[in-house]
Amino acid sequence: MLILQNRAERSLRESKRKTRPLFILTHEFHPQKGGIATFTEEMALSCSQQGFDVEVWAPDNGGQITDKPWPFKVRRLDMKGTQDLPCLVTTGKEIIGNRRNLRQAAVYMPEPGPISAMLYLQLFRAFQPGKLYLTFHGSEILNYYAKFHHRVLLKKLISKADRISAVSTFTHRLLVSRFPEARHKTVLTPCALRSDFVGTNHQKPVDKNKVVILTVGRLHPRKGQSFILKALNLLPEELKPKVEFWMVGDGKHTDYQRELQMLIDQSDIKVKMLGQLDDTRLREVYEQADIFAMTSIHYKKSIEGFGLVYLEASAHGLPVVAHHIGGVPDAVVHNKTGLLVPPGNKQALAQAFTDLIENPDQRKELGEAGRLWVGKYRWDKSVEMLFSRNDMVIEP
Repeated sequence: MLILQNRAERSLRESKRKTRPLFILTHEFHPQKGGIATFTEEMALSCSQQGFDVEVWAPDNGGQITDKPWPFKVRRLDMKGTQDLPCLVTTGKEIIGNRRNLRQAAVYMPEPGPISAMLYLQLFRAFQPGKLYLTFHGSEILNYYAKFHHRVLLKKLISKADRISAVSTFTHRLLVSRFPEARHKTVLTPCALRSDFVGTNHQKPVDKNKVVILTVGRLHPRKGQSFILKALNLLPEELKPKVEFWMVGDGKHTDYQRELQMLIDQSDIKVKMLGQLDDTRLREVYEQADIFAMTSIHYKKSIEGFGLVYLEASAHGLPVVAHHIGGVPDAVVHNKTGLLVPPGNKQALAQAFTDLIENPDQRKELGEAGRLWVGKYRWDKSVEMLFSRNDMVIEP
Protein backbone atom coordinates (compact mmCIF):
# COMPACT_ATOMS: atom_id res chain seq x y z
CA MET A 1 0.00 0.00 0.00
CA LEU A 2 2.86 2.36 0.92
CA ILE A 3 4.56 1.67 -2.43
CA LEU A 4 1.37 2.46 -4.31
CA GLN A 5 0.94 5.66 -2.32
CA ASN A 6 4.52 6.77 -3.09
CA ARG A 7 3.99 6.06 -6.77
CA ALA A 8 0.79 8.07 -6.78
CA GLU A 9 2.49 11.00 -5.07
CA ARG A 10 5.40 10.88 -7.53
CA SER A 11 2.98 10.72 -10.46
CA LEU A 12 1.10 13.73 -9.07
CA ARG A 13 4.32 15.72 -8.69
CA GLU A 14 5.38 14.89 -12.26
CA SER A 15 1.98 15.93 -13.62
CA LYS A 16 2.44 19.33 -11.99
CA ARG A 17 5.86 19.89 -13.53
CA LYS A 18 5.81 22.46 -16.28
CA THR A 19 8.23 22.61 -19.18
CA ARG A 20 10.00 25.83 -20.02
CA PRO A 21 9.36 27.28 -23.46
CA LEU A 22 12.53 27.81 -25.49
CA PHE A 23 12.97 31.23 -27.08
CA ILE A 24 15.67 31.37 -29.77
CA LEU A 25 16.74 34.96 -30.42
CA THR A 26 18.61 35.62 -33.65
CA HIS A 27 19.57 38.28 -36.17
CA GLU A 28 20.45 35.64 -38.78
CA PHE A 29 17.68 33.37 -40.00
CA HIS A 30 15.83 32.33 -43.17
CA PRO A 31 15.84 33.73 -45.82
CA GLN A 32 19.37 34.87 -45.00
CA LYS A 33 22.16 32.64 -46.29
CA GLY A 34 25.39 31.66 -44.62
CA GLY A 35 26.73 29.34 -41.97
CA ILE A 36 25.29 31.12 -38.92
CA ALA A 37 21.81 31.45 -40.43
CA THR A 38 21.87 27.74 -41.31
CA PHE A 39 23.14 26.85 -37.85
CA THR A 40 20.32 28.80 -36.17
CA GLU A 41 17.62 27.36 -38.40
CA GLU A 42 18.78 23.77 -37.98
CA MET A 43 19.18 24.02 -34.22
CA ALA A 44 15.63 25.37 -33.99
CA LEU A 45 14.32 22.55 -36.17
CA SER A 46 16.11 19.88 -34.16
CA CYS A 47 14.94 21.35 -30.85
CA SER A 48 11.37 21.28 -32.13
CA GLN A 49 11.72 17.71 -33.37
CA GLN A 50 12.95 16.68 -29.92
CA GLY A 51 9.83 18.03 -28.28
CA PHE A 52 10.89 21.48 -27.10
CA ASP A 53 8.31 24.29 -27.23
CA VAL A 54 10.26 26.58 -29.59
CA GLU A 55 9.66 30.18 -30.56
CA VAL A 56 12.18 31.95 -32.81
CA TRP A 57 12.56 35.72 -32.86
CA ALA A 58 14.01 36.69 -36.23
CA PRO A 59 14.33 39.74 -38.52
CA ASP A 60 11.52 40.56 -40.92
CA ASN A 61 13.95 42.03 -43.48
CA GLY A 62 11.55 44.83 -44.35
CA GLY A 63 8.48 42.59 -44.22
CA GLN A 64 9.24 40.97 -47.59
CA ILE A 65 9.45 37.38 -46.40
CA THR A 66 7.56 34.28 -47.40
CA ASP A 67 8.16 31.93 -44.48
CA LYS A 68 8.49 28.19 -44.69
CA PRO A 69 5.88 26.05 -42.90
CA TRP A 70 7.97 25.91 -39.72
CA PRO A 71 7.12 23.32 -37.04
CA PHE A 72 7.62 26.06 -34.43
CA LYS A 73 6.51 29.65 -33.85
CA VAL A 74 8.39 32.45 -35.61
CA ARG A 75 8.05 36.02 -34.41
CA ARG A 76 9.34 38.45 -37.02
CA LEU A 77 10.92 41.60 -35.58
CA ASP A 78 11.01 44.94 -37.37
CA MET A 79 14.72 44.92 -38.24
CA LYS A 80 17.09 44.03 -41.07
CA GLY A 81 19.15 41.53 -39.11
CA THR A 82 22.56 43.14 -38.58
CA GLN A 83 24.66 43.88 -35.51
CA ASP A 84 24.14 47.60 -35.97
CA LEU A 85 22.62 49.70 -33.17
CA PRO A 86 19.03 49.82 -34.57
CA CYS A 87 18.84 46.01 -34.65
CA LEU A 88 20.33 45.70 -31.16
CA VAL A 89 17.79 48.22 -29.86
CA THR A 90 14.91 46.32 -31.50
CA THR A 91 16.00 43.05 -29.90
CA GLY A 92 16.47 44.79 -26.56
CA LYS A 93 12.98 46.29 -26.68
CA GLU A 94 11.49 42.89 -27.45
CA ILE A 95 13.28 41.36 -24.49
CA ILE A 96 12.06 44.17 -22.22
CA GLY A 97 8.50 43.88 -23.47
CA ASN A 98 8.45 40.11 -22.86
CA ARG A 99 10.52 40.08 -19.66
CA ARG A 100 7.79 38.39 -17.58
CA ASN A 101 7.51 35.48 -20.00
CA LEU A 102 11.28 35.12 -20.26
CA ARG A 103 11.78 34.83 -16.49
CA GLN A 104 10.37 31.29 -16.55
CA ALA A 105 11.67 30.45 -20.02
CA ALA A 106 14.88 29.17 -21.55
CA VAL A 107 16.52 31.73 -23.84
CA TYR A 108 19.01 30.63 -26.49
CA MET A 109 21.23 33.17 -28.26
CA PRO A 110 23.00 31.26 -31.05
CA GLU A 111 24.98 34.15 -32.52
CA PRO A 112 26.44 37.57 -31.66
CA GLY A 113 23.47 39.82 -32.54
CA PRO A 114 21.24 39.01 -29.54
CA ILE A 115 24.28 38.42 -27.31
CA SER A 116 25.35 42.01 -27.94
CA ALA A 117 21.90 43.25 -27.00
CA MET A 118 21.96 41.20 -23.80
CA LEU A 119 25.35 42.54 -22.70
CA TYR A 120 23.68 45.66 -21.33
CA LEU A 121 20.25 44.27 -20.39
CA GLN A 122 21.89 41.76 -18.03
CA LEU A 123 22.76 44.67 -15.73
CA PHE A 124 19.08 44.89 -14.77
CA ARG A 125 17.65 42.03 -12.71
CA ALA A 126 14.25 42.46 -14.37
CA PHE A 127 15.62 41.04 -17.64
CA GLN A 128 17.07 37.76 -16.36
CA PRO A 129 15.71 34.67 -18.20
CA GLY A 130 15.02 31.43 -16.37
CA LYS A 131 17.82 29.66 -18.29
CA LEU A 132 20.37 31.17 -20.66
CA TYR A 133 22.30 29.42 -23.43
CA LEU A 134 24.91 30.95 -25.77
CA THR A 135 26.76 29.77 -28.88
CA PHE A 136 30.03 31.20 -30.19
CA HIS A 137 31.31 30.81 -33.76
CA GLY A 138 34.72 32.50 -33.68
CA SER A 139 35.10 36.05 -34.96
CA GLU A 140 32.81 37.58 -32.34
CA ILE A 141 35.11 36.35 -29.56
CA LEU A 142 37.94 38.51 -30.88
CA ASN A 143 35.62 41.46 -31.41
CA TYR A 144 34.25 41.33 -27.86
CA TYR A 145 37.71 40.89 -26.37
CA ALA A 146 39.14 43.85 -28.29
CA LYS A 147 37.06 46.42 -26.36
CA PHE A 148 37.48 46.64 -22.61
CA HIS A 149 33.83 47.34 -21.75
CA HIS A 150 32.60 44.53 -24.02
CA ARG A 151 35.15 42.20 -22.48
CA VAL A 152 33.93 42.96 -18.96
CA LEU A 153 30.26 42.66 -19.89
CA LEU A 154 30.73 39.37 -21.78
CA LYS A 155 32.60 37.85 -18.84
CA LYS A 156 29.63 38.73 -16.67
CA LEU A 157 27.16 37.27 -19.18
CA ILE A 158 29.19 34.06 -19.54
CA SER A 159 29.15 33.68 -15.76
CA LYS A 160 25.35 33.91 -15.81
CA ALA A 161 24.87 31.47 -18.71
CA ASP A 162 23.73 27.95 -17.85
CA ARG A 163 25.57 26.38 -20.77
CA ILE A 164 27.66 27.58 -23.71
CA SER A 165 28.57 25.95 -26.98
CA ALA A 166 31.32 26.37 -29.55
CA VAL A 167 31.08 25.20 -33.16
CA SER A 168 34.61 23.74 -33.34
CA THR A 169 37.56 22.75 -31.17
CA PHE A 170 39.35 25.86 -32.45
CA THR A 171 36.48 28.11 -31.36
CA HIS A 172 36.39 26.37 -27.99
CA ARG A 173 40.11 26.96 -27.43
CA LEU A 174 39.79 30.57 -28.54
CA LEU A 175 36.84 31.18 -26.22
CA VAL A 176 38.43 29.76 -23.07
CA SER A 177 41.76 31.47 -23.81
CA ARG A 178 40.03 34.86 -23.82
CA PHE A 179 37.22 34.11 -21.38
CA PRO A 180 38.30 31.39 -18.90
CA GLU A 181 34.90 31.68 -17.19
CA ALA A 182 33.52 29.57 -20.06
CA ARG A 183 35.88 26.63 -19.52
CA HIS A 184 33.68 24.35 -17.44
CA LYS A 185 30.34 25.12 -19.05
CA THR A 186 31.20 24.88 -22.77
CA VAL A 187 30.31 21.97 -25.09
CA LEU A 188 30.90 21.39 -28.79
CA THR A 189 27.95 21.83 -31.16
CA PRO A 190 29.45 21.58 -34.65
CA CYS A 191 27.55 22.24 -37.84
CA ALA A 192 26.05 19.39 -39.85
CA LEU A 193 24.43 19.06 -43.24
CA ARG A 194 21.18 20.96 -43.72
CA SER A 195 18.12 18.83 -43.01
CA ASP A 196 16.90 19.50 -46.58
CA PHE A 197 20.29 18.72 -48.09
CA VAL A 198 20.08 16.53 -51.18
CA GLY A 199 23.35 14.81 -52.01
CA THR A 200 24.14 12.29 -54.69
CA ASN A 201 25.77 8.90 -54.97
CA HIS A 202 26.56 9.68 -58.57
CA GLN A 203 30.14 8.91 -59.56
CA LYS A 204 31.31 11.36 -62.19
CA PRO A 205 33.15 9.64 -65.07
CA VAL A 206 36.83 10.58 -65.15
CA ASP A 207 37.69 12.93 -67.98
CA LYS A 208 41.46 12.96 -68.46
CA ASN A 209 41.21 16.14 -70.49
CA LYS A 210 39.18 18.24 -68.05
CA VAL A 211 39.34 18.73 -64.28
CA VAL A 212 36.89 21.18 -62.69
CA ILE A 213 37.94 22.85 -59.44
CA LEU A 214 34.99 24.42 -57.62
CA THR A 215 34.76 26.97 -54.83
CA VAL A 216 31.56 28.15 -53.15
CA GLY A 217 31.45 31.22 -50.92
CA ARG A 218 30.96 34.96 -50.86
CA LEU A 219 33.60 36.93 -52.69
CA HIS A 220 35.54 38.25 -49.73
CA PRO A 221 39.24 38.28 -48.77
CA ARG A 222 38.58 35.88 -45.89
CA LYS A 223 37.29 33.20 -48.26
CA GLY A 224 40.59 33.23 -50.15
CA GLN A 225 39.58 32.72 -53.79
CA SER A 226 42.64 34.76 -54.79
CA PHE A 227 44.98 32.17 -53.24
CA ILE A 228 43.45 29.46 -55.44
CA LEU A 229 43.91 31.56 -58.58
CA LYS A 230 47.54 32.28 -57.72
CA ALA A 231 48.27 28.62 -56.95
CA LEU A 232 46.66 27.37 -60.16
CA ASN A 233 48.95 29.62 -62.16
CA LEU A 234 51.88 27.71 -60.61
CA LEU A 235 50.69 24.37 -61.99
CA PRO A 236 52.95 22.55 -64.45
CA GLU A 237 52.35 23.94 -67.93
CA GLU A 238 51.07 20.62 -69.28
CA LEU A 239 48.26 20.57 -66.69
CA LYS A 240 46.93 24.10 -67.18
CA PRO A 241 44.95 23.47 -70.41
CA LYS A 242 42.84 20.76 -68.77
CA VAL A 243 41.91 22.73 -65.64
CA GLU A 244 38.81 24.91 -65.15
CA PHE A 245 38.18 26.96 -62.02
CA TRP A 246 34.53 27.68 -61.20
CA MET A 247 33.59 30.30 -58.59
CA VAL A 248 30.10 30.36 -57.04
CA GLY A 249 29.14 33.37 -54.95
CA ASP A 250 28.89 37.12 -54.97
CA GLY A 251 29.98 39.91 -52.66
CA LYS A 252 30.13 43.60 -51.89
CA HIS A 253 33.87 43.92 -51.34
CA THR A 254 34.66 45.90 -54.51
CA ASP A 255 38.44 46.09 -54.00
CA TYR A 256 38.64 42.32 -53.67
CA GLN A 257 36.46 41.77 -56.72
CA ARG A 258 38.79 44.01 -58.71
CA GLU A 259 41.74 41.96 -57.48
CA LEU A 260 40.02 38.74 -58.53
CA GLN A 261 39.23 40.13 -61.98
CA MET A 262 42.86 41.18 -62.44
CA LEU A 263 44.05 37.70 -61.50
CA ILE A 264 41.52 36.15 -63.88
CA ASP A 265 42.67 38.39 -66.73
CA GLN A 266 46.28 37.36 -66.10
CA SER A 267 45.53 33.67 -65.62
CA ASP A 268 46.38 30.81 -67.96
CA ILE A 269 43.51 28.83 -66.41
CA LYS A 270 39.96 28.95 -67.70
CA VAL A 271 37.79 30.61 -65.05
CA LYS A 272 33.98 30.72 -64.80
CA MET A 273 32.23 33.22 -62.51
CA LEU A 274 28.84 31.64 -61.81
CA GLY A 275 27.49 34.14 -59.29
CA GLN A 276 24.91 33.20 -56.65
CA LEU A 277 23.03 29.98 -57.47
CA ASP A 278 19.83 28.45 -56.13
CA ASP A 279 20.03 25.04 -54.47
CA THR A 280 19.04 23.09 -57.57
CA ARG A 281 21.62 24.72 -59.81
CA LEU A 282 24.28 24.52 -57.09
CA ARG A 283 23.70 20.79 -56.77
CA GLU A 284 24.20 20.42 -60.52
CA VAL A 285 27.47 22.35 -60.32
CA TYR A 286 28.72 20.16 -57.46
CA GLU A 287 28.00 17.08 -59.56
CA GLN A 288 30.07 18.45 -62.44
CA ALA A 289 33.10 19.26 -60.28
CA ASP A 290 36.13 17.07 -59.56
CA ILE A 291 37.76 18.96 -56.68
CA PHE A 292 36.42 21.40 -54.11
CA ALA A 293 38.63 24.19 -52.81
CA MET A 294 38.17 26.99 -50.31
CA THR A 295 41.31 28.52 -48.86
CA SER A 296 40.02 30.67 -46.03
CA ILE A 297 42.31 32.91 -44.01
CA HIS A 298 42.06 35.01 -40.87
CA TYR A 299 41.19 38.50 -42.10
CA LYS A 300 41.44 41.27 -39.52
CA LYS A 301 39.14 39.98 -36.73
CA SER A 302 37.18 37.68 -39.05
CA ILE A 303 38.06 34.00 -38.80
CA GLU A 304 36.79 30.67 -40.12
CA GLY A 305 35.14 29.02 -37.13
CA PHE A 306 34.07 25.85 -38.97
CA GLY A 307 32.98 25.93 -42.61
CA LEU A 308 29.71 24.13 -43.40
CA VAL A 309 30.48 24.26 -47.12
CA TYR A 310 33.31 21.75 -46.64
CA LEU A 311 30.82 19.19 -45.33
CA GLU A 312 28.52 19.82 -48.29
CA ALA A 313 31.40 19.30 -50.72
CA SER A 314 32.35 16.04 -49.00
CA ALA A 315 28.73 14.89 -49.07
CA HIS A 316 28.88 15.31 -52.85
CA GLY A 317 31.92 13.03 -52.95
CA LEU A 318 34.48 15.75 -53.71
CA PRO A 319 38.01 15.79 -52.31
CA VAL A 320 38.71 19.08 -50.55
CA VAL A 321 41.69 21.41 -50.71
CA ALA A 322 41.83 23.97 -47.91
CA HIS A 323 44.06 25.94 -45.60
CA HIS A 324 44.92 24.41 -42.25
CA ILE A 325 43.41 27.24 -40.24
CA GLY A 326 40.74 27.99 -37.64
CA GLY A 327 38.02 25.36 -37.37
CA VAL A 328 38.65 23.91 -40.84
CA PRO A 329 40.43 20.77 -39.51
CA ASP A 330 37.15 19.83 -37.77
CA ALA A 331 35.44 19.75 -41.17
CA VAL A 332 38.30 18.43 -43.35
CA VAL A 333 40.57 15.57 -42.28
CA HIS A 334 44.01 15.86 -43.87
CA ASN A 335 44.87 12.92 -46.15
CA LYS A 336 41.48 11.33 -45.41
CA THR A 337 38.80 13.63 -46.85
CA GLY A 338 41.06 16.26 -48.36
CA LEU A 339 44.41 18.02 -48.32
CA LEU A 340 45.20 20.82 -45.85
CA VAL A 341 48.09 23.19 -46.51
CA PRO A 342 49.62 26.03 -44.46
CA PRO A 343 48.11 29.44 -45.23
CA GLY A 344 50.28 31.60 -47.46
CA ASN A 345 52.32 28.71 -48.89
CA LYS A 346 51.55 29.03 -52.61
CA GLN A 347 53.91 26.22 -53.58
CA ALA A 348 52.31 23.77 -51.15
CA LEU A 349 48.85 24.75 -52.38
CA ALA A 350 49.90 24.33 -56.01
CA GLN A 351 51.37 20.91 -55.17
CA ALA A 352 48.12 19.80 -53.52
CA PHE A 353 46.20 20.71 -56.68
CA THR A 354 48.82 19.01 -58.86
CA ASP A 355 48.60 15.79 -56.85
CA LEU A 356 44.81 15.61 -57.16
CA ILE A 357 44.68 16.64 -60.81
CA GLU A 358 47.19 13.96 -61.76
CA ASN A 359 45.70 11.23 -59.58
CA PRO A 360 41.99 10.48 -60.15
CA ASP A 361 42.23 7.44 -57.85
CA GLN A 362 43.27 9.68 -54.97
CA ARG A 363 40.38 12.04 -55.74
CA LYS A 364 37.96 9.12 -55.62
CA GLU A 365 39.41 7.76 -52.36
CA LEU A 366 39.23 11.10 -50.56
CA GLY A 367 35.76 11.82 -51.94
CA GLU A 368 34.33 8.47 -50.83
CA ALA A 369 35.84 8.89 -47.36
CA GLY A 370 34.28 12.34 -47.21
CA ARG A 371 30.79 10.94 -47.83
CA LEU A 372 31.19 8.73 -44.76
CA TRP A 373 32.85 11.44 -42.68
CA VAL A 374 29.96 13.91 -42.87
CA GLY A 375 27.68 11.43 -41.11
CA LYS A 376 29.66 12.06 -37.93
CA TYR A 377 27.94 15.41 -37.50
CA ARG A 378 24.23 15.56 -36.60
CA TRP A 379 22.07 18.40 -35.37
CA ASP A 380 20.25 16.24 -32.85
CA LYS A 381 23.55 15.40 -31.17
CA SER A 382 24.39 19.10 -30.91
CA VAL A 383 21.00 19.82 -29.33
CA GLU A 384 21.48 16.99 -26.82
CA MET A 385 24.90 18.36 -25.89
CA LEU A 386 23.63 21.90 -25.30
CA PHE A 387 20.22 21.42 -23.70
CA SER A 388 19.40 19.25 -20.73
CA ARG A 389 15.78 18.18 -20.42
CA ASN A 390 16.01 18.63 -16.66
CA ASP A 391 16.89 22.29 -17.27
CA MET A 392 13.64 22.69 -19.15
CA VAL A 393 11.48 21.63 -16.20
CA ILE A 394 9.97 24.24 -13.89
CA GLU A 395 9.53 22.73 -10.46
CA PRO A 396 6.15 23.49 -8.83
